[in-house]
Amino acid sequence: MNLTGLHHVTAVTKNAKANLAFYTQILGMRLVKKTVNQDDVSAYHLFYADAVGSAGTDLTFFEWANISAQQPGTGAIDMIALRVPDQAAIDYWVARFDAHGIDHDAAFQWMGNRPAVAFRDPEGQQLMLISDLGTPGGVPWDKTDVPIAHAITGLFGTGITVRSRDQMELLYRDVFGFTFHHEMAHPTIPERTLLLFSAGEIAGGTLVVQIAPDMQPSRLGAGGVHHIAFRVPDVDAAMFWIERLRSVGLQPTTVIDRFYFQSVYTRVPGNILIEIATDGPGFAQDESLETMGQRLSLPPFLEGRRREIEAGLKPLA
Repeated sequence: MNLTGLHHVTAVTKNAKANLAFYTQILGMRLVKKTVNQDDVSAYHLFYADAVGSAGTDLTFFEWANISAQQPGTGAIDMIALRVPDQAAIDYWVARFDAHGIDHDAAFQWMGNRPAVAFRDPEGQQLMLISDLGTPGGVPWDKTDVPIAHAITGLFGTGITVRSRDQMELLYRDVFGFTFHHEMAHPTIPERTLLLFSAGEIAGGTLVVQIAPDMQPSRLGAGGVHHIAFRVPDVDAAMFWIERLRSVGLQPTTVIDRFYFQSVYTRVPGNILIEIATDGPGFAQDESLETMGQRLSLPPFLEGRRREIEAGLKPLA
């Protein structure tokens, strides 16, 4: 049972209100779920996605107001790439970033043939927009000033940095079943190597592993990424992966009910936290498609604590 691509990427912010403004007003993504971290209900958990909250389009954030800034280094998920259609979209976004004063690099060709641009959010989160060359993606959100033709339609991929190459090909190719595409030297730092893998399609499942023996360990903070999640269709597939990971000496959790999907977590060599999440049942469980993200949503097992939870959160409006 293969992993079929990225399900979501969960990052960290220390300012949910400013984060909401950037990802909805600047990037034009839809807030499809405003909820809390189920393991720490004092923290918001915000989900940005396509118009219908499709699996594979979710960029999510935990808010920890007192956390320090991300310290770059090894053991980090340190790049999030989002999908746009083509060169015209990249041109639009470069102009939009300039108009709004968003920190970005010059546009370039990612891996030689895909128009792309790297940029940062206000907390320094490392982001990219990459053309998916027409590969079908999510449903563009039309209640924003970003033209549908240039809209972000999901996740393209993510990057991690590890100190040692040992086990990386074995882990991602032979254990997780990713396709290994190629190895290349880092374009500007000779002592580093990049390994390119994908779970399913390149657009929607890319994993770039940077081997950086010269770097110190990272420290998670605002502007960093907490974990990456890969897709499976259902709980039976999640159970398969529990047994598969145990068979190679990893220590996955049991299936955890997140209400909107079911999840399994494991920490892998390189100190990366990986989640395996089911495609459904989805975000319209407790809200209509039209009203998703407008109110604080709590799964049934937290609903009885609503008054307490709401009292501990700062309003986002």
